[in-house]
Amino acid sequence: MSASPRIRFGTDGWRGVIARDFTFDGVRLVAGAVAATLRASHPKGHRFLVAVGHDTRFLSRRFAQTAADALAALGVEVRLTTSHFPTPMLACAIPVLKARGGLMVTASHNPPSYNGLKVRIADGGCATTTLTDQIEAEVRRLSGDLSVRPEGASPSTGQTTVGTIDLFDPLPQYQERLSTLIDMERIARSGLHVVIDPMYGATQGIVAALLRQIGLQVEEIHAEINPWFGGVSPEPLGASLGELSKRVRDLHESRKIGLAFDGDGDRLGAIDETGSYVTPHQVFALLLQHLVTRRGLSGTVIKTFSTTAMIDRLAASHGLRLAITPIGFKHIAEVMRREPFLIGGEESGGIGVAGHIPERDGIVSALLLLECLATEEKPLGVLLGELEAKVGPHCYRRLDLQLAQPEDGAELGRRVASDPPAHIDGWRVNEVQTLDGVKLVGADGGWLLIRPSGTEPVLRLYAEAQSQGQVSRLLDWAKTYADKI
Repeated sequence: MSASPRIRFGTDGWRGVIARDFTFDGVRLVAGAVAATLRASHPKGHRFLVAVGHDTRFLSRRFAQTAADALAALGVEVRLTTSHFPTPMLACAIPVLKARGGLMVTASHNPPSYNGLKVRIADGGCATTTLTDQIEAEVRRLSGDLSVRPEGASPSTGQTTVGTIDLFDPLPQYQERLSTLIDMERIARSGLHVVIDPMYGATQGIVAALLRQIGLQVEEIHAEINPWFGGVSPEPLGASLGELSKRVRDLHESRKIGLAFDGDGDRLGAIDETGSYVTPHQVFALLLQHLVTRRGLSGTVIKTFSTTAMIDRLAASHGLRLAITPIGFKHIAEVMRREPFLIGGEESGGIGVAGHIPERDGIVSALLLLECLATEEKPLGVLLGELEAKVGPHCYRRLDLQLAQPEDGAELGRRVASDPPAHIDGWRVNEVQTLDGVKLVGADGGWLLIRPSGTEPVLRLYAEAQSQGQVSRLLDWAKTYADKI
C-alpha cells in the first residue's frame, strides 16, 4: 500500500489535487475525524446531525456520498443535499436543521484539478482554527498519519449504531432568508438587465431563476456542468471574465450589469455597464456605503489584511470601528461571533453582512449590489466615480506566481521582512507590517503585500496605489525579487 499525503487544513478547509492529494480514503478519514471531534463536545449518548453538500467539480457527488456514508457508519444523522448547491446555501441550512456542523465538498476557486472539504460549524460559519487543528490531530490518531484504509472502510471507533442519510433541498429555506436581507421589490422595479456568469459552478441556474421570478431580464452564460471549468480556474477575476464583459458591453440597454460567482458561490465578481471589471474592493466599499447611508445601519466593519484602504477611510468617516484580520474568512467570522458587526469582506470577493450567518455569501452580495443600484438609480460606473471622489483613487492588482515548493513563499517573506527596501523605484517605504505575510506600506498610503497562498502552492503579490502605473511598478519589483530567490 502506498502512503497517502498528509491532510492539512489551509485558509478554508482541506484541498488537494484529485487522486493525488484528495482521495476517497482521505475523505473517509476526515469525515471520521469530524464525527469524533464533534462528538467529543456533544453530550454522551446523544445523536447529532451533520449536513453534507457539494459543488459541480469532478467526482464531487461521489466524494459527498462517501463523506455521508462514513458519517452515518459512525452513528451520525446525515442530511445530504439533493444536488450541487453553493456553499452559502448549505451553511445557511445548518442552524435551521439544528445540525452540529456541515461538510461541503468543494475546492472553491482553485484550479479544476483540485477538490476539497470545507467544514462549517453549528452557526453556519467557518470552522475555527482550534477546531480544524483538533480535526487534523484526530486524523493523525485514526490513520497513523500515513496509513491508507481499504476501499469502503471507516475509522474504527467501536460505534455500533448506524445513522441515517436523508436528502434535503436547501433552496426554499434560503429564499426565505433572502426575503429578510434584500429588498427584492426594489430590485424588481429597477429595470436592470443582468448577465450572470456562474463560471460552470454551483450557482448555475439559481441566481438567474431568482431574478427572473421578480421580472428582471436575465442572461446566463457558462451555466452547464463542466468539471474542467472551460480550462479556467473558477475565480471571478477580471482576466477570466472576458466573455461576460463583452456580453454586458454589447447590450443596448443603459441599465445593465454583469455578475460572476466562483465555483461554490461564496465570492462575487462584477462588470459595470461599460464592460469594465469592478474589483471586490470596490464592491465591498459600495456595499458598506449603502448599508450605512441608505439602510442606516452601524456596527464593526471587518476586513482582511489584503483589503483596500478605502474601507479604512469609509469606516472612519462614519465613525465605525474597523477590525483588521489575517487573510481567510474564518478570521472575519471570529470577529463576527464576538461583537455586533455591520459587514466583513476580503480581497478575493467574499463578503458577509449583518443579519445573516457569519459566512461570506456571493449571492447575498450580488443582490445587495443590485439593491444599491436600484436605490441610487445610477449605473455602477457612476457610483464608482462618486466613491472615488469621496475616498480618492485606489488602484489595485494581484499577481500570482507558481511556487516549486510551498515553503519558498515563506522564505521570500522572511527575507523581505528582515531587510526591507527603503525605496521601490522612488516610492518610499514608510512601514513594514507582518500580520499575515509581509506588507510594505508607503508614505502615500499605498502598499505591497507578499504572502504565500493558504490553499495552493502559489505566491500572491498584492498592491494598491493611487495609479495603475504605481501598482505595476510595485508588482514588478516584487516579481523580480522573487525570481532572484
